[in-house]
Amino acid sequence: MTYKRGVEEEERLLEVVLDEEKESSAQSQPSEETVTWRRLPHKKQLLLLSLCRLSTPLSNACLLPYIYHLVKSILSDPDHPSAPQQIARLTGLLVASYPLGQVTTSILWGKLSDNYGRKPAILIGLMISIIANLAFGYSQTIGMLMFWRILAGMANGIVGVMRTMTAEIVKDKRHQTRAFLAPPVVFNSGRVAALAVGGCLADPVTNLPSLFGPTGLFNVSDNPDGVSWALKFPYALPAIFNGVVLSVCLISATLGLRETLVTKEKDWDFGIAAGNSIARFLRENLLGIKRSDYTTVQEEDPEGLMVDVAVAESSSFASSTYSRRLRGSKPIPPPGMWTKHLLKTLLAFGLLPLHNSTFLHIFPVFLSMPGVTNIKYTSFYFVGGLGLSSPTVGLYLASFGICGILLQLFIYPRVQKRIGTLGAFRLSSAIFPIAYLFAPYLSLLSQDATAKWPAMAAILFSQVLARTMAFPSSVVLLTNAAPRKSVLGTVHGAGNTLSALASAGGPVIGGLLLARGIDKGAVGTVWWFWLCTVSLLSLGWTFILDKEEDGEEERGMTDA
Repeated sequence: MTYKRGVEEEERLLEVVLDEEKESSAQSQPSEETVTWRRLPHKKQLLLLSLCRLSTPLSNACLLPYIYHLVKSILSDPDHPSAPQQIARLTGLLVASYPLGQVTTSILWGKLSDNYGRKPAILIGLMISIIANLAFGYSQTIGMLMFWRILAGMANGIVGVMRTMTAEIVKDKRHQTRAFLAPPVVFNSGRVAALAVGGCLADPVTNLPSLFGPTGLFNVSDNPDGVSWALKFPYALPAIFNGVVLSVCLISATLGLRETLVTKEKDWDFGIAAGNSIARFLRENLLGIKRSDYTTVQEEDPEGLMVDVAVAESSSFASSTYSRRLRGSKPIPPPGMWTKHLLKTLLAFGLLPLHNSTFLHIFPVFLSMPGVTNIKYTSFYFVGGLGLSSPTVGLYLASFGICGILLQLFIYPRVQKRIGTLGAFRLSSAIFPIAYLFAPYLSLLSQDATAKWPAMAAILFSQVLARTMAFPSSVVLLTNAAPRKSVLGTVHGAGNTLSALASAGGPVIGGLLLARGIDKGAVGTVWWFWLCTVSLLSLGWTFILDKEEDGEEERGMTDA
């Protein structure tokens, strides 16, 4: 009871500080015209947090270009007539294993971060992710592959914590659209790299013969078939790449990322202290800048993150008025935080990954499936894929990932400013069903090199455009649906759990329907009966979030 009462008092003190921050900052906020990328506050912290976000695309997307070939390589009889159906089912299970792991830990990570700090949760998650990625590359049974995928998913349940941290780093709501875009931009950059690297580094003896082949540079043992370990573990190289990059992210976050939890942000941080010492050493010994040659400004908090100016100026007043206002400030009881608006927004938040995760699983498998010359086919009964190699799939998906980054940087902010966050969410939701409706017809173009590539580009561009607008919009809507800032960790933990459940269920159902469609001679089954249906349901649900509730988006959580 003492602990619970103490937490409640801390939350109410936070409300007082936030109220005073709002009052003092209202008089000094810049005009609307000054809200630009250049004026975005705490860019260094957002960059470090965004680098941590790389754990998800590296752990998840890197697998997609070669997942069809990976699963085929572990089958006892990959040439059996039923092998395509079996591959479809197993790839679905393998893709679903990752978000399944997220489901088990998302709320736990949120509560852990609310109690012990955002930064420790993120660092622990990164360490586990490194181990899981490295072990995955050396696994050769479906059981072990799924185990390490589940563990990687459990580690990446910290996504909700990162979103919460973004909201705490950038408190000014006018900057939040761009602030919430920063991690997705890095996420998409990491996804681009992961897709390209995954496709090109998989099976390096075949795809990189000049380095790992019989006469390759790294074949120091002169094995007539190529580098021995690459032959034994053909899919280890992408995992090693992931482990190295995530290790760099872990070190960077340890040395530079600052705590944002209000009850922990002023605590001494060994990582920050070590990072400052390393930076000072490099300045003095490599750049030749002695301590006497420069003046340190706000040495303990160079970005002003720990205590914003408005909060610092009002903190003494907040402390003096805290005891006076404490009795009149009633905390929301645990059931009371789940408002009708929040629950409706959570459902919209979960429907999006239900179909998007299925697409991200089905499309690479569809591209890798052997093409079939359909002598007789109808508008709905046809089978086959496009028969593309892993490097081709990876590079093609990566190229449209770059397109997604550009859309996020230059198109989405303009669309959001013109029609609002909810309007952008509705617009994107209307594009998804169109892409899903026409995607399976690509198989009819597998032998037509002239029409195949433009058609693939049109489908991919439509889907990338839609998800580029949908995901940042859904995150902002969920953030603004929280009744107050002190429960942001729990809200995003719940959102991440729901998203993970959807991301786990989507690929499993998609894999089963794809196998069923192949068996019945209709590869479009999964596209029309699952992806189109769910995306249309998601579109309809955006109109349940009516304009009155969209108005709350403008007020956000200032009405604590």
